Amino acid sequence: MPVTEKKKTLILGASDNPQRYSYLALERLRNAGHEVVAIGKRKITVKDVPVDIEKKAYPGIHTVTLYLNPAHQKEYYDYILSLHPQRIIFNPGTENEEFEQMANRQGIETLEACTLVLLSTGQY
Repeated sequence: MPVTEKKKTLILGASDNPQRYSYLALERLRNAGHEVVAIGKRKITVKDVPVDIEKKAYPGIHTVTLYLNPAHQKEYYDYILSLHPQRIIFNPGTENEEFEQMANRQGIETLEACTLVLLSTGQY
């Protein structure tokens, strides 16, 4: 099922380890034609995407997909909300009721879902 709308996506918790889900998500998002920006623990490049270590003010973010456990999300709450994404995807293991409620109060859709599954089923 082809994607009709390209969604600029921030991957938070990006990794250059091909066995990590964040790596696979970056690869599949790019293959599907989505623009991807990424933040991780180390300044690296995954495929052709530079992974930043600082919180940059990326314009036009549609989706933030999380690959950080809830304890590590706290320091990103204000940053993510400041990007005004249309949605935040809480991948398995990143579910966080506190942050989901904060986002919902600002009109941001939250999904407890797997980015890889959403892409493979045409629901991204």
